[in-house]
Amino acid sequence: MNTHDSDVHTISPELPAMFDGMKMAAVATVLYIIVRCLNLKSPTASPDLTFQDTPLNSFLLKSCPQLTKEYIPPLLWGKSGHLQTALYGKLGRVSSPHPSGIRKYLPMQDGATATFDLFEPLGDHRTGDDITMVICPGIGNHSEKHYIRTFVDHAQKDGYRCAVLNHLGALPNIELTSPRMFTYGCTWEFAAMVGYIKRTYPHTQLIVVGFSLGGNIVCKFLGENRVNQERVLCCVSVCQGYSALRAQETFLQWDQFRRFYNFLMADNMKKIILSHRHSLFSGSSVKVIDVDLSRLYTATSLMQIDDNIMRKFHDHSSLKEYYEKESCVHYIHNVNVPLLLVNSADDPLVHDSLLNIPRTLAAKKPNVIFALTLHGGHLGFFEGAVLFPQPLTWMDKVIVGYANAMCQWEKQKPPCQSGHLSEGSCTEEKA
Repeated sequence: MNTHDSDVHTISPELPAMFDGMKMAAVATVLYIIVRCLNLKSPTASPDLTFQDTPLNSFLLKSCPQLTKEYIPPLLWGKSGHLQTALYGKLGRVSSPHPSGIRKYLPMQDGATATFDLFEPLGDHRTGDDITMVICPGIGNHSEKHYIRTFVDHAQKDGYRCAVLNHLGALPNIELTSPRMFTYGCTWEFAAMVGYIKRTYPHTQLIVVGFSLGGNIVCKFLGENRVNQERVLCCVSVCQGYSALRAQETFLQWDQFRRFYNFLMADNMKKIILSHRHSLFSGSSVKVIDVDLSRLYTATSLMQIDDNIMRKFHDHSSLKEYYEKESCVHYIHNVNVPLLLVNSADDPLVHDSLLNIPRTLAAKKPNVIFALTLHGGHLGFFEGAVLFPQPLTWMDKVIVGYANAMCQWEKQKPPCQSGHLSEGSCTEEKA
């Protein structure tokens, strides 16, 4: 009995110590994973800017402090591009307002019906001028999305009229009137909306804004034809990828869980297409419909959907041709109005290699500023102290701030120094 007691006394002090060591190791491991996943050790910084030193760019950077000041995301989770993206994707925005607008319907030549929502300003613009923001949302998005509503409300309060395109087929309660829906780079509906605004408000000037896929569309629209840049003060593109052909390879990679995001977006596209299957496939034979739907059901990536469904809306012969012709990378160099391109370094959807496109463009063209934030994810850009984000994001503030600065520049400067005129025009005027 004494021997047994002695054994117990010699072992028992070691067991708690061992368990405490295991607990400490487990806690340390969890904390390490949290710190790594939430990127807590990452510093905060001001955006990395690429631009040419011109009077206009100097004025814009001085007048829009968001571009030069430190962007501070929420402390506990805001440095994770995945959480920023997930919060945008799930909630859109915090305490999203409900701006009141009027829905407009525009018949297209091919039988399609474009729709957009028009929101009047809630006060006078600071310059006293009539300014309209023409806005193109992200993939499968529309004016009812929370991030769009938040931005529109902010812009209205600063005196901007806002016209927001509803991507063809994106609104669940609006039926398609032709066998076609929105694609990666089709500018027809956006052009129709801009044309309506120009005709209805002959004295208004335009601020062009595009989010994600919408950024590709607006930059392609401006670069397709010089006429499209008339009465445009400037353009802002946020979180686009610039080249679908280059992006397709990165979307099949697992780094930054890009392949998983690809699957989620493909699943969303499936739902949109299937909700309009009677309109989209009504003109095809039963055999063709069965084949297309079978391939759609089994698709696990956007590329498969684009190849089997989307490219056919505009009769592209191959996926490569579709991506080549619908990417703004082949048109953006023709844009001569002031152009702000915004991306985030931790955007899980846009691979770092794609950012060479806007960086090179800004280094070559004096009208372009490329702003790359360290954090922000994909269309996140939430700001806040520790845990809870503010209703307005850095993205909302920087777009309106840049637009305000551009409007002020146009108001104060003589015609030969306006942002949208070429150096040759200025020289002719002086002569």
